[in-house]
Amino acid sequence: MNLREAAVQGTFYPADRDRLRQDIDRFLMRDPPALGNSPKVLIAPHAGYVYSGATAAAAYRCLRQSAESIERVVVLGPAHRVYLQGMALPGVAAFSTPLGDIPLDLECMASVSELPGVSVDEEAHRLEHSIEVQLPFLQAVLGGFSLVPIVVGHCDPRGVGAVIDAVWGGRETLLVISTDLSHFHSYNEARQLDTITCERILAKDNTLVGEDACGAQALNGLMSAAHCQQLRVQLLDMCNSGDSAGSRERVVGYGAFILY
Repeated sequence: MNLREAAVQGTFYPADRDRLRQDIDRFLMRDPPALGNSPKVLIAPHAGYVYSGATAAAAYRCLRQSAESIERVVVLGPAHRVYLQGMALPGVAAFSTPLGDIPLDLECMASVSELPGVSVDEEAHRLEHSIEVQLPFLQAVLGGFSLVPIVVGHCDPRGVGAVIDAVWGGRETLLVISTDLSHFHSYNEARQLDTITCERILAKDNTLVGEDACGAQALNGLMSAAHCQQLRVQLLDMCNSGDSAGSRERVVGYGAFILY
């Protein structure tokens, strides 16, 4: 099988299957909030699990009631390792994590590849962590599913929104936007900046920049998608690395949201 091997196992999350599953199960232990409807979109952070795993879990535990109906997950995350103009699909058939291999939805990807601004770029995916760190959570909560991974570079939000609308589907499709918030401010400054950014996300602002959230391009695309306009946005958790496992001198912010 043409496979994208896990690139950040052992650094962002455990490489050992049993330990990884134990960590995720521990993150997911709390009960989800009461929701009127099943989430259609999750917004979750992508740092190492010791820093942002608990915040990401706040979003993933909300899938418990709808897990059996979800067959396909579209994950959009920013490019950290390469300069990317537009959006990139991988050229493989599956992604691997310590919890197993995830088949890609090749038919959906072929359709997406024909949209403006989308290319197949193996290098954009090879070492990218923003999508990979979401996958063990998805495997733990959903079990089996097919994946459409999209790395988002410098893009017009309308182009990203068009891709999101094209893959929207019904109850069988979940979308995940992978993003952290502010980077490398002091603890108190980060709290202030991230509070403002979270308020803008709740208002469906589509003019965020990288200083607000590293996944700003994907977020702006989501908020520009026609299907998104009918959804409600709910903030589940906000913290930073100073709250979880790091110094408070230079922190990274994290937020978890659902749209339903």
